[in-house]
Amino acid sequence: MGLKNQEGPSAGPDWGPTSPDQMETGPDSSDGPDIDAAELDRLGRQRPAVFPNIAYELFFCASLLVSMFMAEFFISGFNIILPSSFLLPFGRLADIHGAYVVFNAGLIWFAIWSLISGFSTNYQMLIVARALGGLGPAAFLPTSIMLLGKTYRPGPRKNLVFSLWSAFAPIGFFLGIITGGAATEYLSWRCTRSENAHIRMDYWGVVTVVPGLILTTFAITEGGHAPQGWRTPYILVTFLLGILFIAAAVYVEGWVAKQPLLPFDLFKPKYMARLSVALLFAYGTFGIYLFYASFHIGDYMGESALTTAIWFAPMAAGGLVLATIGGFTLHLLPGRVLLILSGCGFFVCTLLFALAPANANFWAYIFPAMIGSTLGVDIAFIVTNVFITTNVARERQGIAGALINSLLFVGISFFLGLADLAVAEDTHRGGTLGHKVAFWFAVACSAVTLIIFATIRLGKAESELTVEEKMRREAAVTRQKPLQKAESEPPQQEV
Repeated sequence: MGLKNQEGPSAGPDWGPTSPDQMETGPDSSDGPDIDAAELDRLGRQRPAVFPNIAYELFFCASLLVSMFMAEFFISGFNIILPSSFLLPFGRLADIHGAYVVFNAGLIWFAIWSLISGFSTNYQMLIVARALGGLGPAAFLPTSIMLLGKTYRPGPRKNLVFSLWSAFAPIGFFLGIITGGAATEYLSWRCTRSENAHIRMDYWGVVTVVPGLILTTFAITEGGHAPQGWRTPYILVTFLLGILFIAAAVYVEGWVAKQPLLPFDLFKPKYMARLSVALLFAYGTFGIYLFYASFHIGDYMGESALTTAIWFAPMAAGGLVLATIGGFTLHLLPGRVLLILSGCGFFVCTLLFALAPANANFWAYIFPAMIGSTLGVDIAFIVTNVFITTNVARERQGIAGALINSLLFVGISFFLGLADLAVAEDTHRGGTLGHKVAFWFAVACSAVTLIIFATIRLGKAESELTVEEKMRREAAVTRQKPLQKAESEPPQQEV
């Protein structure tokens, strides 16, 4: 993998392309068995052959970076309702029709509904337009990862591009906060197709996964605010229906679908399943931190909306610096060390806010918490993106991108809902901790993240063979073994 296991190379996945045409990785790919470390390093640093010159590569990367910027801008500034349950179907559509088609369709869709949102005449129209617009990022976020994953082979160049892509997340996020804060303060609210021809859509997966995620997330996030809490009939009904749909989805994906929407063997590479669980807790922690940190600064400490936005500046600046530096150093530092540092960042940022008083000093509590949060989310985002895309075959890069974004948005929605439920229960019982309950819950989640990260033994993100090249090498070795055995056996004498 790009981030190698310190315990030695793993056997790798046993799925992937089944024909030579499907296993081609581009003009700069290697046959595998005869390649040496120096050649791998050269391939990992050179410009992909698909770009005739540097200008093409720059425009290609710029389009993907700006897409990440826009998604984060609207998430932080305008609370975009991103239908995270549609990430997996769009990832499969990208695998079928190619990332180029789905990526551009998502951008066009997003632009149309953003324009409609700007002309909204009432609050209800704005909510509907924002919700429908959220289908755009659900399409272009996983496909942007797919395009990067299929274009760049493991190595320093891939690390740099993914780091820059990650850097645009805090930039867009912070500018969204600033814009939203300024608007609140001064304005009103008005302010690849032929390669994957054999892939098919898993419609049974769509009709079970999507409603399952929507219903359970709705029940968890609304349970604390319903008239009778979790005893409210519509909360119980939606939660039970969601659980039934998820159970049906597990059965369909595991034993019915020929080409599952979320194939279980996607988690077969070493540490993939463990890393996915850790990311759910990590992104859940980050979601709780973002929401309740704004609440703490604005309502609990009494700061203005614009001041609250400005106090998030260290987080954006730190994310930009970390992402940029990471592109040049990811192949030099062990992945395990980076993950532990990320887990410590999550723990520190939530603990500081859990302990912070109403008159907390910015430099003693807020500033180090913001630095800790960017250490947590940005390092985890870069390291895991490189890990997952490097360990997935070309034909599954769309699903890999959908998995990455699903872990992000489902983790935020699910754990934020649980934190909100804990806060509501504390309030109903006459508790006085209020939002502090959410921060202590986040501290517990960050501790789980740190423990799991510490058990994942990842090496450096160095240049190496792609999944397809490893498969060809293993197939060549398998073919050679019978020949070597036959040559080593003495000839039988005739009687």
